[in-house]
Amino acid sequence: MEKVVQLENFYYAYKKSDVVLQGINLTIKKGSFTVISGPSGAGKTTLCKAMTGIVPYYLGGRYYGSVKVLGEDTSKKKVSEIAMRVGFIMEDYESQLVSLTAEEEIAFGLLNHGFNPQEVRERVRKALEEVGLPGRETYQLDELSGGQRQRLLLATILAVHPEIIVLDEPVSAMDPDGAISLYKLIYDIHRTYGTTIVAVEHRIDYLLPYITDIVALKEGELVVADSFPVAARKMYEDQELRQLLPSLWQVKLGLEEKFQVSLGDWCNEEEALADLKKFGFVKEGCRC
Repeated sequence: MEKVVQLENFYYAYKKSDVVLQGINLTIKKGSFTVISGPSGAGKTTLCKAMTGIVPYYLGGRYYGSVKVLGEDTSKKKVSEIAMRVGFIMEDYESQLVSLTAEEEIAFGLLNHGFNPQEVRERVRKALEEVGLPGRETYQLDELSGGQRQRLLLATILAVHPEIIVLDEPVSAMDPDGAISLYKLIYDIHRTYGTTIVAVEHRIDYLLPYITDIVALKEGELVVADSFPVAARKMYEDQELRQLLPSLWQVKLGLEEKFQVSLGDWCNEEEALADLKKFGFVKEGCRC
């Protein structure tokens, strides 16, 4: 197993705050689609910022332990250097947009890192195509919808070809159709380029078809970090974390517990229905 992110006994507190993360020992596997879950205030956003060097080296605060990203200690790198290998979309993604047009937005980071103008133009064009916004180079940001601006921000990250993309509740302001569409796009990028995805999400139902691993936090402490099927069972044992599991898996694990059966690792409703019919929980011909 190749590690792309590794936290060792990591503690962190913002300025004038109590400890937010406590003794975190965590490994993110290369090529995984990892979800970070936990109740409000569990430390999920802070954990994301630790993976990008923003915490503690940009925001300050008190810390102990180490964070390594792609084999390098973040304490020895500038946040801007880490950003070339680790893309980050914050929940308040609008605050990350700094330019007037789509082309300028994508080109900004590339030019700052010394890419020549010809390569910048090609990367801008390709990135816009990859996120479903071809030919939008000259569009001003206020001509784009909220969902399109979010895709534009993803394009700015893709343009630098990062090895890891970290997303902090990227669909929190979207309706279900928009959320499903954005996560499908992110999964397509993950599958096409082998990009490691780390996403904070409290509505894991959207991610059930894609998730490989899950990290669950509670009150700043790591409760479980494992492959999704293994971690889900541990989360189910905790009443608070149970509510964060996809609804299909709450049903699945509840049935397994009650009837002492072993159901499959459902990724979608079709798999669930087929399994329920197999075990006689649903009659053949039922359209439910």
